[in-house]
Amino acid sequence: MEYFEQIKLFLVTQGAEVSFMLLKSILILVVGIQVIRFLDSSFNRFLERIKVDASLKPFLHNLFHNLLIVLLVLSVLTTLGVQMTSFIAMLGAAGLAVGLALQGTLQNFAGGVVLLTIKPFKVGDYIEGAGHAGTVREIRIFNTILSTPDNVQIIVPNGTLSNSAIKNFSANDTRRVDMVFGISYGDDIKKAKDILESLVKKDERVLQEPAPIVAVSSLGDSSVNFNVRPWVNRADYWVLYWDFHENVKLEFDKHGISIPFPQRDVHIYNEK
Repeated sequence: MEYFEQIKLFLVTQGAEVSFMLLKSILILVVGIQVIRFLDSSFNRFLERIKVDASLKPFLHNLFHNLLIVLLVLSVLTTLGVQMTSFIAMLGAAGLAVGLALQGTLQNFAGGVVLLTIKPFKVGDYIEGAGHAGTVREIRIFNTILSTPDNVQIIVPNGTLSNSAIKNFSANDTRRVDMVFGISYGDDIKKAKDILESLVKKDERVLQEPAPIVAVSSLGDSSVNFNVRPWVNRADYWVLYWDFHENVKLEFDKHGISIPFPQRDVHIYNEK
């Protein structure tokens, strides 16, 4: 009976205060849910307005939403009289431990946010970075998927990729094709240069601006070397590169111009 008397006494003395506390917590919870819905939609409109990458948008929305949920739960618990100091300290210690354990993962995550925000490349670009080269197939939060020309898939961690020098071969609409052709010292330099210039002019894929370059670049150990540097549209780069080498060989053969190749002369002496 004494136990029930204590409960009755508590309800009489503290019942009103507890009821008010519960009512206040429920009110905060209900209003907080409505506020979170409003802030969620506002945040989504904000992301669309600043044109955040589609791959990054769901992650940022979820992060923002979960942060609001945590704040709401903390507010409700504080209203109920729960002491949050020790809880927050414990939560901070747990977060530190998790952060240290997932250091590499967090670095990749940060790298993914940087890549999706700064956009040094996009899906479909051919890039070289972190010691790998290939066409970008997918940009994820933690890694980037590349596909090599021979159709090998490469998964590159975003932390490594974002901290390395990146070459984007698809960033510009035009590219310069750098080629070197050598002729023998006994061949006619002017004739060889005329042939190379003629091949450049005849190829419709070569752009007139910037002007192509055909010039003697060096006098090598066994050859006179020409630099041939036409500009083309990005899509024509490799096709012109391969075609031009074939056409140069055919034209040089037709006009009796030789292309030197490494060779060694052996002299044999008979000693008496």
